Amino acid sequence: MAVLIRTGDVPASRRLEQWRSVVCDTLGPLDMRIEGDVPLEGQIDAGQLGPVGVGKVWTSTPHSVHRTHGLIRGGGSELYRVVLVMSGEMVVTQDEREARLRQGQFAIYDFARPYDLAYTSAVHLAVFSLPREMMHIDSIARLTAVPISTDDGAGALAAPLLRRVATDVESYQPASAARLSTVVTDLIGTAVAERADLLPALPEETQARMLRLRIHAFIDEHLGDPALDPGLVAAAHHLSLRHLHRLFAAENTSVAAWIRHRRLERSRRDLADPDLHATSVSTIGARWGLPDSAHFSRLFRQAYGMPPSEYRRSRFMARIVK
Repeated sequence: MAVLIRTGDVPASRRLEQWRSVVCDTLGPLDMRIEGDVPLEGQIDAGQLGPVGVGKVWTSTPHSVHRTHGLIRGGGSELYRVVLVMSGEMVVTQDEREARLRQGQFAIYDFARPYDLAYTSAVHLAVFSLPREMMHIDSIARLTAVPISTDDGAGALAAPLLRRVATDVESYQPASAARLSTVVTDLIGTAVAERADLLPALPEETQARMLRLRIHAFIDEHLGDPALDPGLVAAAHHLSLRHLHRLFAAENTSVAAWIRHRRLERSRRDLADPDLHATSVSTIGARWGLPDSAHFSRLFRQAYGMPPSEYRRSRFMARIVK
């Protein structure tokens, strides 16, 4: 991510002017207001995830940002923006609605219509700029400045993904970034659609991707259950086995193969963890739903070319060499 401004590098008397200039140059005309004669403190970083802009904002100075009808006539990008509060609190106001967002919550707003943002205390935000054509929901206009629930559904999947993307955006290769941008916009769109009870209006392809993401999350949460199998997964999501298998066939795998892959990946991670060196190989296998140690060893060898005990030794030796 590029650092667009770090206020510690700017004389206090020029910080608000420089901050406003960076924001306006990046997005379009905006107004900013600070109560009293307080030097602005903060930092703005910006990156790109395919066609999706990704920004991070830190500020410890209470202030507000405003986009008015007059400023909209002055130009700016045709974007939807999603703001995720990573720490602190903020208020988003648009279309006579007000969303008071706390840590872990997010909301969407339309840059082409008037809005206000208010930071009443120190905040750390992740901000995503989405081209309008990437969002397939006609009713977003009535869901701006509405807090999106992150307790369940697509919102519960979206919030941690948005946080991770904002943290790691510079590490993704271009091809991965382009694919991930589709996942991000699909998840946001689905969370918004759920909030409006409009899921059937989403494109079928988007609905299928979101359903697979939910199923993946469910599988990861239940890997330690030896009874986890395609039947259990299908029942938990009110799907027929045929439908479930079609979803995974689109990813060139099967449900059983995916469960096995995730169990082995979690086991491999634990075997490489020096803090778990005293934990037996069989215990690790059982922890991830593979209680038969001989079966676990065979599967591990097939996947990684060596039995789990040898893999653990190889990782231990690698750490010594370093």
